Amino acid sequence: MAPHNGSPDGVTQLSAMLREAEYSEPHADHEPVDPIRRRQQRRRRGLIVGLSALVVVGIVGGYVGVSLSAPLPALAVETTALRAPEPPAPATILTPPEGAWAISVAGAEEYLGADAAGIWATSGADESRPIASITKLITALMILDAKPLAASDDPGPTLTFDKADHDLYDKYYVLGATIAKMPTGSSLSLHDVLETMLVVSACNYAEAAAGWAFGSQSGFLAAARSWLAANGLEHTTIVEPTGIDARNVSTPRDLLALGRLAMANPAIADIVASETLDVPGLEFRSNTNTLLGVSGVYGVKTGTLEGSGSNLLFAARLATGAGQLDILGVLLGGTSHDAVDREIRAWLESIAAGFQRVTVGEAGRTVGTVSSAWGEQARMVLESGGSLELWSDTEIAVSMTAPTVTSAVAGQQVASVTWTAGPEAATVPVVLDTTISEPDAWWRLTHPAELFGW
Repeated sequence: MAPHNGSPDGVTQLSAMLREAEYSEPHADHEPVDPIRRRQQRRRRGLIVGLSALVVVGIVGGYVGVSLSAPLPALAVETTALRAPEPPAPATILTPPEGAWAISVAGAEEYLGADAAGIWATSGADESRPIASITKLITALMILDAKPLAASDDPGPTLTFDKADHDLYDKYYVLGATIAKMPTGSSLSLHDVLETMLVVSACNYAEAAAGWAFGSQSGFLAAARSWLAANGLEHTTIVEPTGIDARNVSTPRDLLALGRLAMANPAIADIVASETLDVPGLEFRSNTNTLLGVSGVYGVKTGTLEGSGSNLLFAARLATGAGQLDILGVLLGGTSHDAVDREIRAWLESIAAGFQRVTVGEAGRTVGTVSSAWGEQARMVLESGGSLELWSDTEIAVSMTAPTVTSAVAGQQVASVTWTAGPEAATVPVVLDTTISEPDAWWRLTHPAELFGW
């Protein structure tokens, strides 16, 4: 055999020699080779190699398919600790600096307490003082209990005034009391008589009406004792129907009860809300209650007596963001009519100012984040602002519902935030500020640990 020299001819010769050796007679120390068996072995090796390749291809293809279709890892949600806003400063209520007084406030019991509609605040609630012309309110209610009107505008029966009634004009003129003309033989409806005695506080009309309803002044006094007892006004004393006598006394507590009786009577409530006298035959005159229409005041009766001070039993209605407040109050023993008006006006305005609207959330404020395993993030923000109407320094609480995030699309609501203070609550949706897109195929194929939780 010639040596192999690396040339092409040498390669050819080597190949020929190998083929010749494959089919030549075996050496004496080897078994004969079966060509059929060798072909079978080759086929088996080829099959194994092919199957192995298919398995590898199948595994790779399966991984790709599963990876591209596998559910994505859950989005991670992290919320920001919420802090409630500080409450406003405590309300400063400008209560009257003088006299005895009491006030009730209905409509804000959740803030002011369950007793606010009875008596919310007082100074000298059971202190008896002269009530002056507030007496006429008692006289009018007594008359209407005895001679009721069918409706608030029902004129009722007609009263005709005689010489004795006319003389009352002179009697009260000498006493320096408020009067209105009452010619002998003139007549007015009961409604107009009540209006004259309550709107302009004419004493001669109050006594004439009491005598007409109860037959005499002694009849009136007997009826007054019974009426006061029947209505629970135990600390009120009436000795005549006008209030000219300082022995007509009551307490702030009793007068609040009287105010409720008066405002529950349609005719009385309508009359005491009139800013001017509107009675045929009588001159134009204004209501003695000059606070009507100011600071929500719509009733009820003044009372001023020289040497005893000035008084006002008042009803007011205030509109606040927390709702409507129905206020009933009384001040006895003010230094003057004007001083009483100033003090009560400041009182009411300070109550109204005690209700404040407080901002509790601002649109766009971040309250948490949503993050994906593939590195994207969205902010959880308040969709809009929120506010609460608070009384004084009522504490504010805040809470957020558990966020629910399965996907992340801009504007999608994922939770809500609620602020509460007393009976008030404000709820604002929490939304995502941006969309978190799904990852691309490469991320899925190269992040099996994140994708499958390995």
